[in-house]
Amino acid sequence: MNNDKPLRLWHGFWQIADPKIWIASTIPMAVGAAIAFAHRGSFDWGWFLLGVAAIYLLETGKNAINEYIDYLSGVDRFVTPDKRTPFSGGKKTIVDGKLTLSENLAIGVVTIGAGCLLGLYIVFAREFNVLWFGLAGVFFALFYSIPPLKFSYRGLGEPVVGLTFGPLITCGTYLVQTHTVSPEVVIASLPLGFIIANVLWINQYPDYEADLKGGKLNGVVRLGKEKGVNVYALLFGLAYLFLLLLTFYSNNILWLLPFIGLPLAVRAVLIARKHFNYIPRLIEANARTIQLYQLTGLTMVAAALLPLLLG
Repeated sequence: MNNDKPLRLWHGFWQIADPKIWIASTIPMAVGAAIAFAHRGSFDWGWFLLGVAAIYLLETGKNAINEYIDYLSGVDRFVTPDKRTPFSGGKKTIVDGKLTLSENLAIGVVTIGAGCLLGLYIVFAREFNVLWFGLAGVFFALFYSIPPLKFSYRGLGEPVVGLTFGPLITCGTYLVQTHTVSPEVVIASLPLGFIIANVLWINQYPDYEADLKGGKLNGVVRLGKEKGVNVYALLFGLAYLFLLLLTFYSNNILWLLPFIGLPLAVRAVLIARKHFNYIPRLIEANARTIQLYQLTGLTMVAAALLPLLLG
């Protein structure tokens, strides 16, 4: 352990918060906000930024608690050096000696509590019905890994992540801005949900043996690596199917813009199918899936806003 405790704690906190993956929650917020602006022609930055802060805090808390549980169950300790990648093995704060178990737990409690307080302020000062979205988000954040539900240990982590980073965040952001939820924003949230679930899905491959040994029976462990590639391909297919549905429903051909990322999806599936058992080559699929999620989000924001610019 570093003798400079404040500095160690700061580095550990930054590692557990992992700002580079805040893009996972930033993208659905951006898409929800863009559709809200396109529908209403106005935008309140103050409420948007409060929502961003609340969600970042909840995400950090979820990371810290998940790190705590995964260390106790052994799944983080069971990851061998040859299977350790930037996309797997958790945040590594405990195994790297950056934070203790109790420090991880304390960070989880404090950040989730702070996120809840910000969320309640939005509920009572701006839009009461966002309470139900917030309650669902906190429920999923807590029981993603905490007993007795332990969604990530029971093969339900993927749908929970897809629902949270798809419909909950996208529609919740739209609701705060407009005081309602439209069918268009609901449909738009689903491709994001399918792709972020796929990010989690492919990231489980390097951890397969450790998860199996630690009793973390996620979808890939339950199906096996080879069959799991079929689900990987299916989730991409569902994302593009709902983009087509969104295009027809909204009568806005610009919603086809995210299809420019289709070659990335095809490439990622081909790599996963060929190298599902060879991590050094598989990590390209991990990276491509994250890139596709980012590209899809950016092109969806463009699809929502370009009609305003084009008149």
